[in-house]
Amino acid sequence: QLQLVESGGGLVQPGGSLRLSCTASGFTFDYSAIGWFRQAPGKEREAIACLGSNGRTAYADSVQGRFTTSRDSAKSTVYLQMSSLKPEDTAVYYCAHKWYATSCTPDDMSHWGKGTVVTVSS
Repeated sequence: QLQLVESGGGLVQPGGSLRLSCTASGFTFDYSAIGWFRQAPGKEREAIACLGSNGRTAYADSVQGRFTTSRDSAKSTVYLQMSSLKPEDTAVYYCAHKWYATSCTPDDMSHWGKGTVVTVSS
């Protein structure tokens, strides 16, 4: 059974950093796209980063230059390194999976984790 589990969320001050992890089970990263999404209270879920099945990454404008996604296949884990965090980055962060995809959109992903909460506040 394919499962994704996010971890690493928490409370951080503005300007700080966090690294989120998305640990996978039941599948390998070969031919897989892993996307990172977030949903703030009262807002729609948005895509913020995508690690496509072709190995390429893409980022939303709102996080470009501040967030980086990468994967460690040996650990079955994809990471989202977040730096220069802002209060508007506060949200529940999710990772999601899709086979054979080079882009990540909320409506297209096949499997989702349950999310981890990130709060940016002083």
